Amino acid sequence: MKKDANSLNWFEIPAKDMKRAKKFYENIFGIKMDVMDFMNMTMASFPSKPGTGKANGALVKSKFHKPSKTGAVVYLNANPRLEKVLDKIPKAGGKITVPKTQIGEWGYMAFFVDTEGNQVALHSNK
Repeated sequence: MKKDANSLNWFEIPAKDMKRAKKFYENIFGIKMDVMDFMNMTMASFPSKPGTGKANGALVKSKFHKPSKTGAVVYLNANPRLEKVLDKIPKAGGKITVPKTQIGEWGYMAFFVDTEGNQVALHSNK
């Protein structure tokens, strides 16, 4: 990997129940996710703009994807204000496990467990 490349180019968040998982993420971020079947997987993609070079990802349901609280941690973009997303998590069926925490000059972070049992993080500049 070159030093000017994104260290993350794709992420997949495992789902047991795609309808429930999609509804949770659409609700907390106020987005629309497109669902497609691909190579024996069901995927719901986060919004993206091709050609920007920015990382993107999807919720994925397959026999290979198992929700977990102990695997890799993905930080999702909660700009411009982390609490705007964080406040929606309990009502949407998730659980906040680390509240909004300042991380010095890099902004703020928080952890939550989604409706599928995955530990996921949020990051924002404010």
